[in-house]
This record gives sequence, C-alpha cells and structure tokens, in this order.
Amino acid sequence: MEAKAQAKFVRVTPMKARRVVDVVRGKDAGAAVSTLTFAPQAAAVTVLKVLESAIANARVKAEQEGLAFNEDRLFISEAFVDEGPTMKRFRPRAQGRAGRINKRTSHITLVVTQREETNGRTQ
Repeated sequence: MEAKAQAKFVRVTPMKARRVVDVVRGKDAGAAVSTLTFAPQAAAVTVLKVLESAIANARVKAEQEGLAFNEDRLFISEAFVDEGPTMKRFRPRAQGRAGRINKRTSHITLVVTQREETNGRTQ
C-alpha cells in the first residue's frame, strides 16, 4: 500500500528543495521525520509537512481498506521536486536599465510505501 502527498507552488527554488529531498529519499519515515526536524535548510520545513501529510494519508487509506497500519514499516519510496511556474520581476539598475529577477517555485511530491513482511521478517 502506498500513499502520496504533494505541495504545489511552494516558493522555494527547485535546486534548494532537491538538496533536502535527496537526503531523505529511501529512508524510513520515522528516520526521515527526525532528519528533517533538525535540518538547517529552510526547505526542510515544507518537505517535513509534505512527509507528515503522506504518513497521515497512508493511515487513512489503511483504515478505509481495513488493513493493519504500522508507521514503523513506512519508507519513502519516491521523492522528487518538479519546477513550478516562475514569477518574473524587474529591479531598477544603473543608467535606466532593468535587471530581471526570477522568483522560482517548486512542486514537491513524496510517496510512502509500507514494507512487505515475508516469514515474519520485514523486507
């Protein structure tokens, strides 16, 4: 069973968000939450919110399907950051010129999956 959560149009550049997402990709959900809680990057706050939302989505999905839910068996199976629309702004420069400023946005997506148990062991 897998659950997905997205945050769209987040005002953080995709490069900065990818740095944070690359750290938690493939980790267990609990370990990823503790890593993101103490990460110094500003994008870690948004990624943490998306991860907590994905965990909550998995819990609700398990209840609806009548499956046993164990948060300790969740891990991040997919994590990626796509580029959103760029807001273009202009800043006055010397001699009547204008300098362009790009305010980039991101779409952050996380998918959590429950590890399957085989013969009493978690894979």
